[in-house]
Parts: sequence; structure tokens; C-alpha cells
Amino acid sequence: MKITAIETLHCDAGWRNFSFCKITTDSGLVGWSEYQEGFGSPGVSAAIEGLAHLVIGEDPRANERIYWLLYAATRPAAGGVVGQALGAIENALLDVKAKHYGIPVYELLGGPFRQRIRVYWSHCGTYRVMRPDVHDAPPLTSLDEVRALGREVRDKGFGALKTNVFMFDRTPALWAPGFNMPSDHPELNADRPVIAALTAQLEAFREGAGPDMDILLDLNFNFRTEGLLKIVEAVAALDLFWIEIDSYDAEALATVRRASTTPISGCETLFGIREFKPYFAAQSIDVAIIDAVWNGVAQSMKIAAMAEAYEVNMAPHNFYGHLSTMMNAHFVAAVPNFRIMEIDIDQVPWRDELFTHVPEIQDGHLILPDTPGWGTDPIESALAAHPPQAVRGITGRR
Repeated sequence: MKITAIETLHCDAGWRNFSFCKITTDSGLVGWSEYQEGFGSPGVSAAIEGLAHLVIGEDPRANERIYWLLYAATRPAAGGVVGQALGAIENALLDVKAKHYGIPVYELLGGPFRQRIRVYWSHCGTYRVMRPDVHDAPPLTSLDEVRALGREVRDKGFGALKTNVFMFDRTPALWAPGFNMPSDHPELNADRPVIAALTAQLEAFREGAGPDMDILLDLNFNFRTEGLLKIVEAVAALDLFWIEIDSYDAEALATVRRASTTPISGCETLFGIREFKPYFAAQSIDVAIIDAVWNGVAQSMKIAAMAEAYEVNMAPHNFYGHLSTMMNAHFVAAVPNFRIMEIDIDQVPWRDELFTHVPEIQDGHLILPDTPGWGTDPIESALAAHPPQAVRGITGRR
């Protein structure tokens, strides 16, 4: 079996686009993966297409060999957009390989530890604040509506939700200066009004969702160490599941973790075991967030194994489409040190139309599929029916 073509396909996903890597073989088997250019990564498609000539003609079952062939060819620019291209290719190779053997991908990874995967409702309220015009959900404009959203999450059977920071005295209310929302706060300070708004928001979610809901807080790159120390102190009594933080300084994040009584998660923007290693060595995190879309699932298994050696659990970064969700489900099913899985619920209303199968969610758990490959494929005619829009970034601006 030989690879005959590598293509990239795209469709509209509201404030961003869904993107897919398609590998075709001379046997007729097709492998798919999902990737994302809208999360600070313009150019992934060009990188995939630029590497295609190194892959065409290879046996797709040799996924590890192909990955390291591509890594060697791009070693001077390892990680970043190039790293994401390698991850997209590797993930499509795994789909082809599993389909060839007629097994789910998780069987290639050692077999599943679990058939039910606990998930949390990610970006809870964020899309309703940021771009309610492109999601099949009402806008979020007040703390009363936050309370109502907490009840909605509980009533739909979820036991955990993750939210970002909202400030309802401004438009849009999403507070994400690390991503230029607003663009006039590059200093990333956690001033009193921000901390007060965040505390009120978390209390409103608790009031609506009830005492049994696990609440996760994602601070991203939006604060520096000084502000993070203030925030972990301010929310200490709120019994959060974790505080998620992005930082490129392992020691700084370790300082925050030592000051926090709430577990700290992070590292979703890192590549490979080399970049994760300093965070494990410094004991910076309680939970390692691994982006298997960026890194590739086979490489992500190695990161998860390193986390296990440091007594750290892992969780996947998964705010993409249904194919990504299925890819991550196979990944975490085969990992012993799994904590909880991210999934976006608020999405464009046509998302389910784009795939042959959609994830099955029961009582806040994803039911692991047993079909070959990832368990779902994009439908090319459905992608074409929703053509991609102009490139958007995390802010949603065109």
C-alpha cells in the first residue's frame, strides 16, 4: 500500500474554519485528520502541502518512520506551524493504518483502559459572549444568564464545565487581552475590577449549576505571574476543579502552583517531550494539557507516558470539531493517567452534518466507538456546502 495524495480541505465553522488533512492510498483507503489554523497558526495548510512530496509513495502503515522522516526534514524549524503539519499528517496516517487492519485506532495504541470517557463542557458561555451570531445558542450578557447557563449544563447531564473570564461592563464581554480582546491591555494585569468580575462569574455558575458541578477556569495567556498569584488567592475558596494557565516559563508557573490550593493545569501550546520536560521537572502542573491535534496522537502518547513518570495526569486540548473529538477519545482511552476530556458543545448548527458519525454523549461521558479508524469521516459534499470564510483568528475578526 502506497500513499498517492495528500490534500487539505476546509469549511466554515462560524468564527473560524474547520480544516482537514486527507491521505489517499492506492488501495482505495482514505485517512483523515482534523487540524486548526485559527488558533494562532496561519500557514498549517501550506506546510502540509509543502511536505506532501516527502510522503507520497510511502507505505502509510510506517507512521513512526514517516513522522521522523518529516521531523528530520524540518528540524531547524521544529514545532510551531511545521509541528502542527507533522501532527496532522501523522494522525491521518493512523486512520489509514487502523482502517487497513479493520480496528479502531486505540487498538494501535495498546487498547482501551475505558469505554466511557468523562467530558467537560468547554468554553461554557465564551462563544455566547464572543460570537453569539454564529452559534446555535442565545447570547450571554449578564450574571443572571450565567446562572441560567449553569442550570442548562446540569440539566443536559454534564458534571463539569470550563469557563473563561467575562466582564459584562464592556463589549464583547470576553476578557482575553493575551489574544487582543481587548487589544489595549498588553500589560496583562489582573486589576481589582477583573478579579471582582471573575469571582462574581464563578459564583454565578456555582449558584446555577449546583454544588455537585465541577467548575474549571481557563486563564490562557491573559495574565502574568503577579496577576496569577492574585487570582489563585481570590478564588481559593470556590472549590474549583482546576485553574488552567498558559505560560512559557516553567519556573514561573511552578511559583503559581506552589501558591495555589487549587490544582493547576497547562501546557496545551507545547510540542513534544522536549518542551514538556522542563514543566515536569519543575513540578509546574498537576494536569498536563496535551494537544494531540498539534503533536500527533502517537507522539502525544509519549508525552503522556512522560507525565506518568512524573506522577502527573493528563487531559487533551480539544476545542475543534467532531473528528478531533473522536481522535482525542481514542488517545485518552489508551492512556492510564487520564483526568478528564474537553469538548465544545456550543458550535455552528451545521456541525453534525459534516461527519459520518457524531460523538455519543451520555450523562457527561463520551461512549468510545468500536468502528475502524477514528470512527468518523468528514463528508466532502457537506464541507463543500459550507465553504470556508476569510481566515479568522482567536478574536473572531476577519
